[in-house]
Amino acid sequence: MAFLQFWSPNADAQVKTGDKVPVFSLPDQDGKTFDLATVAGKQPLVIYFYPKDETSVCTKEACSFRDSYEEFKKLGALVIGISSDNVASHKSFAQHHNLPFTLLSDTDQQVRKLFGVPKTFVIPGRVTYVVDKRGIVIHTFNSMRDGERHVAEALEALKKQH
Repeated sequence: MAFLQFWSPNADAQVKTGDKVPVFSLPDQDGKTFDLATVAGKQPLVIYFYPKDETSVCTKEACSFRDSYEEFKKLGALVIGISSDNVASHKSFAQHHNLPFTLLSDTDQQVRKLFGVPKTFVIPGRVTYVVDKRGIVIHTFNSMRDGERHVAEALEALKKQH
């Protein structure tokens, strides 16, 4: 079943509220391997998929997560951004905008496929997943245009847990 879900292109394969978060490993902006299994089920997570470093909506979204980072920390949440940009691009993006959270490089888009993040035409989708301390997805938000709203939605979902 996991194999079918992993490769299925239909919307049913998308990770939904109530699902256990899929675990994966990807390189972070420093080239170190980040293994989600080490944090899933231990603390709340905000995992957001975005199309591309340094594009206007993606930059606004990342900076909005940065500006609210202390609030996420107070709620015990780890913020993780994922795109298909490479490690060097993520490092540059993080330094340029003083991003204090983890950016993961999914160059072959395997994790994007694992979560079933939809595309808009040829553009990779922008979806945020909020995961509780038990490793269960408690909220998803999908919006290509409103990057900053992803932050507000994630904070609201986490606050409901407290």
